[in-house]
Amino acid sequence: MARPRRRVAVFAAVGVLVAAVVAGASYTVVTVRSADHDPGAPLWSLPKESKGAPAAAETGLQGMLLPYDKDRYGRGPDLAGFGSDVRLTGAQATALRKESIQDLPRSQRQELDRQIDKNPVKGMVMRSYVYTAGSDDDEYTMDVQLAQMENRGTVRSIATAERELFDSLNVFRKGPEIEGYKNSTSCFLPPTDSDEKLDTMLCYGYVGDVLVTATATAAKPLDTKSAAAMLHAQLERIKDPGAAV
Repeated sequence: MARPRRRVAVFAAVGVLVAAVVAGASYTVVTVRSADHDPGAPLWSLPKESKGAPAAAETGLQGMLLPYDKDRYGRGPDLAGFGSDVRLTGAQATALRKESIQDLPRSQRQELDRQIDKNPVKGMVMRSYVYTAGSDDDEYTMDVQLAQMENRGTVRSIATAERELFDSLNVFRKGPEIEGYKNSTSCFLPPTDSDEKLDTMLCYGYVGDVLVTATATAAKPLDTKSAAAMLHAQLERIKDPGAAV
């Protein structure tokens, strides 16, 4: 496997590990896209948008997601077979969380199973986007997951544990700060590598009782300022679901 794809895969895998280690509310689904590595061929192209069914009536948690907007936030690619716009019940989200830790050693898996049962999820939504408001060189995809917890303290604890784990690894670079959400949201970037062809930004945060995970991916360089602005709009939407974005 080519080095760029391997680095992105490792970055994504650590995101999944974080969710498992802290019994996180969401299971980060990141698809590493295939690339043509013949000389002169593009290493990454914007994935085709999903042909899935239109979004269901946007109420509750799903209503907190940024709406699709053909001028800015187009429908993105499918999320690992789920489609581009997904709503899960608490029971379905719990099953997905437990599935994400099946490869861990039995003793660790059993402990995390207990933690998951102690910290129930009320519901989860996932949506993928293609940002198209910039030039062709500035396009990127963003996958957003919102998980609503029973306990706000649990949400804060999970987001804090995620940030501390990434900081302790001393591998990933700090991403941009999200205006107004400096204390509740953290973004991380892969290590600097001159041979890297893909850029990825992984962010964790929360608003109230909603845990937020966002992953932006683009051909290098990713416009992290634009991606941070999009995440800011998403966080503001959660704070005020009826706000115009």
